[in-house]
Amino acid sequence: MQWLYDGERSLYPTAPLCGILCAMQPITPPYADSPLTDSTRDVVQRYHQSWKQRDLDAALALYHADVEYNDYFQNRCMRLAELRAYVSQTMPSRPDEFLDHIDRIRVDGDTAFIQYRTAITLSGRLAVFHSSEAITVRDGRIWRINEYATLVREEASGGTRSGNDARPPASRLGLSPRQLSQLAGDLEEYFDKAQPYLAADLDLSQVASATGYTRNQISYLLNQVMGLSFYQYVNQQRLQHLLGQLRPGQDARIDELAFSAGFNSLSAFYRCFRQHTGVSPREYLKRLETP
Repeated sequence: MQWLYDGERSLYPTAPLCGILCAMQPITPPYADSPLTDSTRDVVQRYHQSWKQRDLDAALALYHADVEYNDYFQNRCMRLAELRAYVSQTMPSRPDEFLDHIDRIRVDGDTAFIQYRTAITLSGRLAVFHSSEAITVRDGRIWRINEYATLVREEASGGTRSGNDARPPASRLGLSPRQLSQLAGDLEEYFDKAQPYLAADLDLSQVASATGYTRNQISYLLNQVMGLSFYQYVNQQRLQHLLGQLRPGQDARIDELAFSAGFNSLSAFYRCFRQHTGVSPREYLKRLETP
């Protein structure tokens, strides 16, 4: 990949936030083995160590007051006030989550280029990403980050890192692990609060319009990370709603509850119920009534 010198002594792809690369010209790095290079390397090494050590406060302390964080998945540019929530959402925290360098830190002047592999848990599955960041340092703090990432595989939570996933990678989508995690959280919050699944005719376009994401982004999260179709996900939400209403000595008929929860087909309801409980609705109710 060619890199541009942008007049701010920064080396990173000069893609605008729309993600389209401008005309690019090769350059000769002018700052190799300089005191500025050494200072930049020290800041970036401390930044990445804070991530590996899962130290949120240490990472945040390294951001410049005028930091600009560009996430190229959704053309999003963030400032300092937004970064605590953004970083804490995906900094590895569970035992099976990790962040590993896959190349040495490459530094020229005030800019470093790092590549790493990270894994975060999304809906019970370990999503593994290859990520690249161009980090520019000013006044001993991180002033700009341009992040690019690709989902490479998913594993069952608790699985080994060497497991393979038969589904194709998402390299053409350039998904950011942080943005994908935020998408999952936003989708879950929308379904919890708005309960759109109660409408039998709910479709993907309606969910996309309500959440502000595209159909492709939601489909990718559901299909490739969670292993579900849109309607499987919706029916799971409907089932959880129905199960929360079941009580011993239930007066309402189970099929009436199914339709009120948004199921538009009894066959789909019974299939979903048995798949997730292991028993029929009648057997499930009997167990509720057993002292």
